[in-house]
Amino acid sequence: MARKTKRNRKPVNSTGSYPVQSLGNANMRQVATVLAFAVAALVALGMVILYSASMSDQGMRLLVKQAQWLGLGMCGCLFVALVDYRVWRKHAWWILAAAIVLLALVLVPGIGHKIGGARRWFKIGGVSFQPSELAKIAILIWAAFYCEWQTRNMKNFKEGILYPSTIMGVVLTLILVEPDRGTFILMSAVCAGVLCVGGVKLYYLAVPVLVGALSVGYLLATDPLRMRRITSWLRPEETRDGVGYQAYQSMIAMGSGGVTGVGLGDGRQKMGFVPENLTDFIFSVIGEELGLIATLGVLLGFALITICGMTIAWKARDRFGYFLATGITFLIGAQACVNIGVVTSALPNKGMSLPFISYGGSNLLMMLVCVGFLISIARHATDDAVVVDEDSSGTVFMAAARA
Repeated sequence: MARKTKRNRKPVNSTGSYPVQSLGNANMRQVATVLAFAVAALVALGMVILYSASMSDQGMRLLVKQAQWLGLGMCGCLFVALVDYRVWRKHAWWILAAAIVLLALVLVPGIGHKIGGARRWFKIGGVSFQPSELAKIAILIWAAFYCEWQTRNMKNFKEGILYPSTIMGVVLTLILVEPDRGTFILMSAVCAGVLCVGGVKLYYLAVPVLVGALSVGYLLATDPLRMRRITSWLRPEETRDGVGYQAYQSMIAMGSGGVTGVGLGDGRQKMGFVPENLTDFIFSVIGEELGLIATLGVLLGFALITICGMTIAWKARDRFGYFLATGITFLIGAQACVNIGVVTSALPNKGMSLPFISYGGSNLLMMLVCVGFLISIARHATDDAVVVDEDSSGTVFMAAARA
């Protein structure tokens, strides 16, 4: 992130860094508290809606299962929050390697569990886990480590694009092969965002973006189901009894809720009309039963998480914390935007859970761990001055003050 400023000719430390301005006196404990409150509110809403949507045919089974994952996620969040986030930087390569091994193993018949044509899960007893969820945080830790490690070389093509794209491409390709196209596209965009923040020249991204666009185009052209989804998105009325049924019923649910909703537990669309109403389309249940007010509350919750996440990134003690907090914030915000966009038909139908709210243990666990990382970065944040560094070519770029 380049920042133009009038430079002081007297460096304040041995690296030749120049003071720009104070980060302000914002209390990071308050920021972390707001973050925790917003996440807790979304998780609580998710549990309530899950109970409402599943009670009629599943009883308490799904709620109890989700509560177990919630307990595990809270433990993971607390553990990560209490550990100095800089510890993970030392093990970035090993964490990425572990994610690659798990992603490869899940593709092996007899090891990975196949559901609906996709081999994405490990199943041990009655517990299923998606390694792609672990890969999300693993790739962000590695990307943050790499951007810090190569800070002064990120404007070069090899260090800025070629090397990181190749390594992250291995992880993303394994996710695509499962296949999990939604996570592939999401993480590709998030990784590109982290590289941009890391200082890579934007025109260097043209090649991977072009390759990605061509790949997506090829996947759409060779997959009739995906093409029908695009068609149903463009012409929802004409496809409402076919491939566009889910999106159309979701819009009915959102519209029938009005401002205050039909009442908790009184929604009709969840009774078999909206498929995947516990996972990808749970936002439509919120809209129908609790109305516009609740949906705006959900948007406010994610807005608070995004603001807190970027504030924590800005106040991070070092570049690793800055890049990691930025990547996590991008991930949570982008996934929420895609899910809500699909439910409201602003985007084509693509299966992706709503963070903290949708039913699903793997995603809830890893999202809470991500929050733990943000809290850890906030705990070790500094009120020192933001500095800018100047490389040998005269390029000035922002960097967090070092401890």
